[in-house]
Amino acid sequence: MRIDDGRFDGARVIVTGAGSGIGRATALRLLAEGATVIGTDISESRLSALAEEAATERLIAVAGDVSDESVVGRVVQAADGAVTSLANIAGIMDDFLPPAEVEDEVWDRVLRVNLTAVMRLTRAVLPAMVERGAGTIVNVSSEAGLRGSAAGAAYTASKHAVIGLTRSTAFFYAGKGVRCNAVAPGATITNIQAEFRSAFAGERMAPYMQTNVPQPATADELAAAIAWLLSDDSANVNGAVLPSDNGWSVI
Repeated sequence: MRIDDGRFDGARVIVTGAGSGIGRATALRLLAEGATVIGTDISESRLSALAEEAATERLIAVAGDVSDESVVGRVVQAADGAVTSLANIAGIMDDFLPPAEVEDEVWDRVLRVNLTAVMRLTRAVLPAMVERGAGTIVNVSSEAGLRGSAAGAAYTASKHAVIGLTRSTAFFYAGKGVRCNAVAPGATITNIQAEFRSAFAGERMAPYMQTNVPQPATADELAAAIAWLLSDDSANVNGAVLPSDNGWSVI
């Protein structure tokens, strides 16, 4: 992937899920393009590995569960109030459980990580962005935010809701210099847990998964799309949902 040297010089970007997968690739790309990255992840060891690879003081690591509001506070505090951009990338799957089988614990956890954490971080950074008259936010939705056949009930609901939150944020703050967009990945090579725990779901979804899902993307390919939406290169893009799915969404 081509790196645009200096594209994010002076930027301070919060990246959630920065310890692995798309979040890690995004953090490394932004660092390579000049940003200071406040990277957060639930795994301290993964953040340590990221810091070792990045080898720069422009990475500020904050370990913790971003669905915990106290962790959101620590992340914003570590950014020292000067957040120019936010990439809400952290997410978890739901074992592909259909509505009749999803447990309350799974539902609550998935919605808390995939949606409530996104709302809380967005809410936390908006006042300073509005005061400054500039800011960019990118939320990671999913192919499951565009259709009903890509995941279980909790994950599908959470990713549809992320798109709604993205569009609402874009609408309310467009006149304040703040842009908010979403990326909707399809199959992507990451370490996210995505195991079928429902025989019925496997039977119902298998015919679609086996015939419709294109070649998986790399995390770096998703990071490129996220970085573009965070940058001034997409200055006229607001409230968009960008599928990065090798054409899955058009099938």
